[in-house]
Amino acid sequence: MRAHEAKTHRPLPVPDSISAPYWAAAAEHRLELARCGQCRNFAHPPDSVCPTCGSTDPGFEFVPVIGRGTVRSWTTVRQSFLPGFDDLLPFVLVDVELAEQPELRLIGRLLDGPDVELRIGTPVVAAFEQLTSEVSVPAFEVAS
Repeated sequence: MRAHEAKTHRPLPVPDSISAPYWAAAAEHRLELARCGQCRNFAHPPDSVCPTCGSTDPGFEFVPVIGRGTVRSWTTVRQSFLPGFDDLLPFVLVDVELAEQPELRLIGRLLDGPDVELRIGTPVVAAFEQLTSEVSVPAFEVAS
């Protein structure tokens, strides 16, 4: 997984007690997702109840994932509604199904730019955008 330096001051994530391990791993350019301690399935984002087994005591543990997946859908953003994205326009957001588990999905910016040819099933790999010296966000690149 590679990191890319962002050139804007975009809104930063505000971790809570549930998401803090995800953002701490991302800051170190690692993709870690919550896995239920009861059924061992991943949940993203995690909540107080496991979406797979329904456990109200899921005991989520954040574990590394390989960051490879396939594009399920995408959209090209041509108008920014949030501050800090104007200089990135146009950009592509991809909906990725990760390899670890069917229906385990993550949405992120495609760093290859808006001109890359995508199709459903295009293989991608996680990368990171360094927003500040302490904050990185997951993104994706087309797998080579």
